[in-house]
Amino acid sequence: MDAAREVALSLPRSYEALVGGRVKFRVGRFVYLAFSVDETLMGFSFPKEVREALIKSDPKKFVMPRSSDLRYSWVRVRLAAIDDTEMQALVVDAWAMVVPKGVAAAHLDQPRL
Repeated sequence: MDAAREVALSLPRSYEALVGGRVKFRVGRFVYLAFSVDETLMGFSFPKEVREALIKSDPKKFVMPRSSDLRYSWVRVRLAAIDDTEMQALVVDAWAMVVPKGVAAAHLDQPRL
């Protein structure tokens, strides 16, 4: 979770919140990233329209959200099943879904180290 936290906190307008004992990252009032209490699962913003396809592509890695979260554009991933590169991509893509398009474009156009 520490690597994901570092990525999330480096993104414009992103901040950390503790809600019900769970670490979540927000942009304004939108949650785009959250961790299970035991930190084995990471939930992230993801288009509902293709959620099932993502999960079917690798069901050992991706998991449906809790039933209470099905109405949201949300999916979960088993952190043990991904490396830091994939985690970073998931965090940045989730952030880009909730931040204003101009903010995302300006940040994503910056050269990477």
